[in-house]
Amino acid sequence: MDWGTELWDQFEVLERHTQWGLDLLDKYVKFVKERAEVEQAYAKQLRSLVKKYLPKRPTKDDPEVKFSQQQSFVQLLQEVNDFAGQRELVAESLGIRVCLELAKYSQEMKQERKMHFQEGRRAQQQLENGFKQLETSKRKFERDCREAEKAAHTAERLDQDINATKADVEKAKQQAHLRNHMAEESKNEYAAQLQRFNRDQAHFYFSQMPQIFDKLQDMDERRATRLGAGYGLLSEAELQVVPIIGKCLEGMKVAAESVDAKNDSQVLIELHKSGFARPGDLEFEDFSQVMNRVPSDSSLGTPDGRPELRAASSRSRAKRWPFGKKNKPRPPSLSLLGGHLPSTLSDGPSSPRSGRDPLAILSEISKSVKPRLASFRSLRGGRGTVVTEDFSHLPPEQQRKRLQQQLEERNRELQKEEDQREALKKMKDVYEKTPQMGDPASLEPRIAETLGNIERLKLEVQKYEAWLAEAESRVLSNRGDSLSRHSRPPDPPATAPPDSSSSSNNSGSQDNKESSSDEPPSEEGQDTPIYTEFDEDFEEPGSPIGQCVAIYRFEGSSEGTISMSEGEDLSLMEEDKGDGWTRVRRRQGGEGYVPTSYLRVTLN
Repeated sequence: MDWGTELWDQFEVLERHTQWGLDLLDKYVKFVKERAEVEQAYAKQLRSLVKKYLPKRPTKDDPEVKFSQQQSFVQLLQEVNDFAGQRELVAESLGIRVCLELAKYSQEMKQERKMHFQEGRRAQQQLENGFKQLETSKRKFERDCREAEKAAHTAERLDQDINATKADVEKAKQQAHLRNHMAEESKNEYAAQLQRFNRDQAHFYFSQMPQIFDKLQDMDERRATRLGAGYGLLSEAELQVVPIIGKCLEGMKVAAESVDAKNDSQVLIELHKSGFARPGDLEFEDFSQVMNRVPSDSSLGTPDGRPELRAASSRSRAKRWPFGKKNKPRPPSLSLLGGHLPSTLSDGPSSPRSGRDPLAILSEISKSVKPRLASFRSLRGGRGTVVTEDFSHLPPEQQRKRLQQQLEERNRELQKEEDQREALKKMKDVYEKTPQMGDPASLEPRIAETLGNIERLKLEVQKYEAWLAEAESRVLSNRGDSLSRHSRPPDPPATAPPDSSSSSNNSGSQDNKESSSDEPPSEEGQDTPIYTEFDEDFEEPGSPIGQCVAIYRFEGSSEGTISMSEGEDLSLMEEDKGDGWTRVRRRQGGEGYVPTSYLRVTLN
């Protein structure tokens, strides 16, 4: 079934239908264009959102990038950015393959439709002109017939009239004969015109217009097919990016699953642990000594007459005490005030005759002195700390890490320079063997420069190795102090105040004896600190909790450490507690602490 046969008389209907089809094509093109603009705006907004939340600082300068949470978030943002890129590809594909091509095709269809309908209208116009000519010849034939009939009646009437002359009768007959001849010619012309019109009309309805309608039908079907393909391009553009979008979504899922809370806690420890030893116990300050002193005493120092020990003790306590903002310290010893004592105490202790309570006098002195106590800021350094090359301005653990990083960097640079030196030597050998390739003397400056760099880097490596060894010994020393204090709980308070020096236990015991001899044995509220050396934690070996391999060689020169060689297999006895040291056991026997960063650990 075709339009030329079934719709031969629906010219206007076909004209409206084809126009509607082209309008629909233009409407779809406009829709896809706006859809592409929406995709482009969506992608732009996504990229702006990603840019807003991406870290502003470079990755190497941002400590937060070491946390798995931050890494996952950055990876999530990158996947969203890739997703935005796929939306841009969809917009681009829709804009090129749908909008531009269909818009161009629509213009071609409009031109083709215009041509077909112009041809149909010309055929209609020709048929209408033929019909008009037929009507003209028909009216002329009709008029001539009436004139001939009228002339015949006139001639017949004159012929019967006896009063009419012969000349009038003859003239009337000639007129009638002329009219009959004209009517006959009009008849022949009308017949020929009618035959021509019928032939043209048959050609118009059975050949010419069906061909035009068939062309319009073919054009409309091609337009509908192309429009359907355009509909498919909309989904095809989406399907092309579905695999990449799926990978983006999978990447987001992987980023979500890669958050490791335990590892983040360990990273926080590695970033911010200072390596300082924990503050020791505060010493007992016996203010009751004032009441028990003999009148011959001339100062309010320690009972043994050595105020410098109390001063040193106060200074050491101030340095070890980190909670300066939350707890109020006790006042320093009276011998450290640097000012004049009240007149009540200038000549000795109060006597019952003075009329004043000794505790009230001490309270007055305490209020007149502004205590100073160290805080965490004193441990970490102030804002005006001078940055040194050996990083001594940093806490011990952070200093060790920075020195180790610098050492690794210098080793890499040294290896690079050595490789460059070897390459230059080989090139020089080649130039010496084949002079046409180059002048060997031209390489001498570069070789000399490389040798200078190697010597400089070797000196820097030695320098950083020495600093690193010193920093490791300091960290180990702090760890030993912490372990010695943690291994044995402090004894209950005794009768004499503690001595601040932990290096000479004999002198401390003598001071305690002297103090206890001056005071009554029933005095309470005092304590005697017991300082312990680095305890051996390996007296009762347990089962290993994992295995580890030494990445670097380590000389255990400090107490509590153990030496190991590079590549040696060790048994893991105790994990790192946050201070950078791990307890291991060697295959040949012996346990000790080694730097955690020197190991590759595998837990059971």
